[in-house]
Amino acid sequence: MPDLRIPTSAQEVSETTRQAAGWFDEHWQDWLAGGIRIVFIIVLALVLRAMVRKVITQLITRMIRPGESEDEPSRLGGLLANTGVVNPERRQQRAEAIGSVLRSVASFTILGTAALMVLSALGMNLAPLLASAGVAGVAIGFGARNLVTDFLSGVFMIMEDQYGVGDEIDTGVATGTVLEVGLRVTKLRGAGGEIWYIRNGEVKRIANMSQGWSTASVDVQVAYKEDLERVETLIQETAEAMAKEAPFDELVWAPFKILGVESVAADSVVLRIEARTAPGKSLSVARALRQRVKAVLDEAGIKVKEEVPLAAAAGTGTGTAAATVLATAAIPGTDPAPPSALADPTSAGYKAATPIPAPVRPADDATKAP
Repeated sequence: MPDLRIPTSAQEVSETTRQAAGWFDEHWQDWLAGGIRIVFIIVLALVLRAMVRKVITQLITRMIRPGESEDEPSRLGGLLANTGVVNPERRQQRAEAIGSVLRSVASFTILGTAALMVLSALGMNLAPLLASAGVAGVAIGFGARNLVTDFLSGVFMIMEDQYGVGDEIDTGVATGTVLEVGLRVTKLRGAGGEIWYIRNGEVKRIANMSQGWSTASVDVQVAYKEDLERVETLIQETAEAMAKEAPFDELVWAPFKILGVESVAADSVVLRIEARTAPGKSLSVARALRQRVKAVLDEAGIKVKEEVPLAAAAGTGTGTAAATVLATAAIPGTDPAPPSALADPTSAGYKAATPIPAPVRPADDATKAP
């Protein structure tokens, strides 16, 4: 090491200059080699990062690209398939999300390694730094374990396409429409307009009502004595006609099927009809079918319930007559019973049925004087 003491004479100045020149001449090659090494590390890291990002982009592009046929997707595209019900837009969104995560991880790994190599080239001892980083990583890992769980759960949810923006889902703790899917939090819009923020690590089960297809189920009640074959024919013709009209021709994905008798009662029979519809459109299709079936049954004169015959009244009396009137009035389409004579206060029957009043006790005579 050169003498860093301030020279006080010409001889000391000359000696110090000679030592500095010698020291510089001895170390300049190390400096140049270290600088070249640092530049090489940085350039190599940037080139490697660009190559890895390009490879990831090409991989994601091949995942998005469909196969030669819809039934046989490409090998990489099959990684994003979900029982053959994922449309291209959802697959592209998932691929972009996965690509963004992979590019971020690759950049962090490559640039972080390059930074450590540059510090090592500068002569810095990395052992204390790595030890401190390890201890800090363990402490952060224990403190932020929920954050790590949320992040990993979000990554797998996106890769597996469990749900996407616009889907109607039930997470167990909340139900609503997905507004945003993040790596840590999922945002839902509830039925009442409220917004739910759900941590991905807290979701144990998910029911997606908007993925794949839905089932429209309609129960039709008819009277017990109606001809079921005729009823089924009318319902089938009505359903097929509705499925050919807009907009139901795009909402109904499979023909309506009459499953048969669902239940039997003393005065009615219930038939069930089902059809496969577009996701989230089962309720609208079912409502439209009910309205059309009701109109067809009314036009054909098919009853939905048998009329209960009025039992003959046994005995006479106010209670029996009142019960008969109420029972008759409760049955639509029947004539009311004739009025009872007991209901007229001026009739002889009413007066005869009037209870005889108790005799009035005469007032006691005045207390006799003693």
